[in-house]
Parts: sequence; C-alpha cells; structure tokens
Amino acid sequence: MAKVSYVTEEGLNKLREELKHLETVERPRIKKQIADARDKGDLSENAEYDAAKEEQGYLEMRIQKLKSTIANSRVIDESRIDTSTVQILNTVKIKNKKNNAVMEYTIVSESEADLKQGKISVNSPIAKGLLGKEVGDVVDIEVPNGIIPFEIMDISV
Repeated sequence: MAKVSYVTEEGLNKLREELKHLETVERPRIKKQIADARDKGDLSENAEYDAAKEEQGYLEMRIQKLKSTIANSRVIDESRIDTSTVQILNTVKIKNKKNNAVMEYTIVSESEADLKQGKISVNSPIAKGLLGKEVGDVVDIEVPNGIIPFEIMDISV
C-alpha cells in the first residue's frame, strides 16, 4: 500500500504542473532525441542513443512517482488547523537554547519541503521532535551535530 501524503492545495497543484510538464514537454523531447540517435545508424555503438534511453528511463520513473504521489495525496483543510500543539502546516518559531538563535519553520509534506523558504518536511528530525508539543515546551532534538535543545516560542498557521 502506498504512503498517504498530506499536502496543501498549492502543493498538489505544483505536483500536477510538474507532471503535466514532464508528460507534454520532456517526454516528446526525449522521444525526439531517441529518434535522432536511431537515425544515425548502428545502435550498438551509439552513445547518444544509450544516453537518451537512460534519460527516458529516469523520466518515466519520475512520472510514475509523481502519479503515485498525486493519487495518494490528501489535501489538508487549512481553515481547520489547530495551533494549540505543533502539527503539519503550522509555522513554528523556535529558539536554539545553546546559542539563542531564533528560527521559524513551516512544517509541510515531504514533497513541499524547501528550506530556502523556511518549509521543512514533516519527516525531518526537527519537525518530528516538534510535533505534538506546545508553546513553552523545551524539546531536545537530535541533529547531525548532536542533540540541541529548542524552546517553542510560537505556533501559528
């Protein structure tokens, strides 16, 4: 059974757009590359053909993965999100108790994670450590550099 992925409406639309792009732009482009390489003659020694076929395999895997993710996605109703405890789609302001650095992250599905935008995956160590906690809680979270205590300062939508 495939894993259910909880996403925002925006996240689901991005997945659908990427799938459409892969199917309508990338697939025909690779198909043309294969045809061009095939026209050049002997396929047994044709590196262009081999590279195009390999790229086609990766593309088809990505398309299937996207289709599966979309099929198993459940859109979260953002109007019903509770902020009494940390959960997916909450924006959480936390303070590193070791160096007093304050950070703010939005906890999102794996497919929507983008650290540059402050969106971390619900499956990341920080998000896992914060889930279910309340404002004022101090949580010890294991990260690659060791265990860091974080204080939850605010939870919002």
